[in-house]
Amino acid sequence: MASSSAGFVAGLTTAALVTVGVLAYQAAATVPPSLGKPQATASPAPGASKAPRDKRHPTALPAGSGTGERVVYSVDDDRVWLVGAGNRVRRTFKVTPSTVDPLPGTYAVTSRSGRVTGSDGIPVEHVVRFAAVDGVVIGFSAAVDPSAPAPDPNLRTGGIRESRADGDAMWKFATIGRKVVVIR
Repeated sequence: MASSSAGFVAGLTTAALVTVGVLAYQAAATVPPSLGKPQATASPAPGASKAPRDKRHPTALPAGSGTGERVVYSVDDDRVWLVGAGNRVRRTFKVTPSTVDPLPGTYAVTSRSGRVTGSDGIPVEHVVRFAAVDGVVIGFSAAVDPSAPAPDPNLRTGGIRESRADGDAMWKFATIGRKVVVIR
């Protein structure tokens, strides 16, 4: 009797696993292509111009860079601002851009990794991802070895490199869901 009960339970378990697998496949097959992929939450206006800058203070937070607590990244200036409550800049720093730039717009941090190998083969830490462009994931990171070479311009990479100290500040500030505003 015990072996027939075990066989019955095994059969029910197998049937349940098959059912869950079929339902998961059906759900995955019907997901819209855009769901789950990081995207801008606001499209830039056609021919979006560069956010105005204070020419006397080039590190000042650009006007028109959004509101609330956020990370602001200027692809033209290769600069990041960590903006806290009250529109106060907590930190600003230069970065080394990736070979693939995110489009101007508003994003959110979608994932983070403490330490991985970057898409260019360089070990990096404090990875903060927020966008994807044509299959290339875009995010901020710091090379574990500060003497690591700059990204190969012939590779399509999405790692926006910062110093280790700046990467540590980004890691503490840019948690999952944090707004990231990309400007020109």
